[in-house]
Amino acid sequence: MLAAPSPTPTPDTVDPVGTLNHQLVDMGQQLIKALPSIAIALVILVITWAVARMAVKIADRVTGRTKMRPSLQALVETVVKLAIWIVGLMIAAIVVIPSLTPASLVAGLGIGAVAIGFAFQDIFENFLAGVLIMVREKMRIGDVIQCEGIIGKVEHITLRETHVRKLSGEVTLVPNSILFKNPVEILTDEVKRRHEVVAGVSYDTDLDHAADVIRKAVESVEGIDVEKGVDVFAQEFNSSSIDFNVRWWAGSTPRNMWESKDKVVRAIKRALDDAGIEIPFPYITHTFKERVPLGEKVGEANPNA
Repeated sequence: MLAAPSPTPTPDTVDPVGTLNHQLVDMGQQLIKALPSIAIALVILVITWAVARMAVKIADRVTGRTKMRPSLQALVETVVKLAIWIVGLMIAAIVVIPSLTPASLVAGLGIGAVAIGFAFQDIFENFLAGVLIMVREKMRIGDVIQCEGIIGKVEHITLRETHVRKLSGEVTLVPNSILFKNPVEILTDEVKRRHEVVAGVSYDTDLDHAADVIRKAVESVEGIDVEKGVDVFAQEFNSSSIDFNVRWWAGSTPRNMWESKDKVVRAIKRALDDAGIEIPFPYITHTFKERVPLGEKVGEANPNA
């Protein structure tokens, strides 16, 4: 006599505790099977860390023998470390998940890079700008620059931002994209640069004599590069004076500029005074439609009125 078939389990007869227990046991068995692969992956990561440290030291020694800038040396070390870690992580991932292949990892990284690139566009723009700033020769650490209204000394260049110490003491964190896409004026690219000031003399002055007095006064100032010459050009007919544009070469830092201008202005004023050459005040001429009575006391009536 055949036994009656057992009834098919319905949702009401499913044992959730048993199902969860079965899944946990299955996950535990898979984890135990994967332990050797995980251990090997951890060893690979440790080896990657050791190789990255060794490679950075080698790169530091190699770049230290060259005249490469510190910021560029830091970039080379970062690139070397990043490349080694990417390779090590890929090998560890393939060991843990054998179904992965280098081609699939590269494809996944490519798709992920595109998605991340759109999400963090500004960050990657500043990153790329930082790399290009480090590679180019100009704008070294310690240079005084001017860009987009920011004037200060470059203290540090990272892959995302540049630290600029303003002349008043504050530090400004400038995104690298701003320094890369906009004109940057490097004030201290050379040891010396040209400065200028305007000096005016009265209209009755002998201009040749005045120019000679100004030139000798500027050449006597300490810190002026006399070999580069001092220029004294008659510039324009102003309202009350004839103006000279005086140009000379001195230190390139802002401090040098202010000190040099101070000494030059003082020297020009002293020399013109000693030579009896007038530095005129602005003259103003008033014109009246009617005759202005002279010699009358205030409040006194005019008998002819």
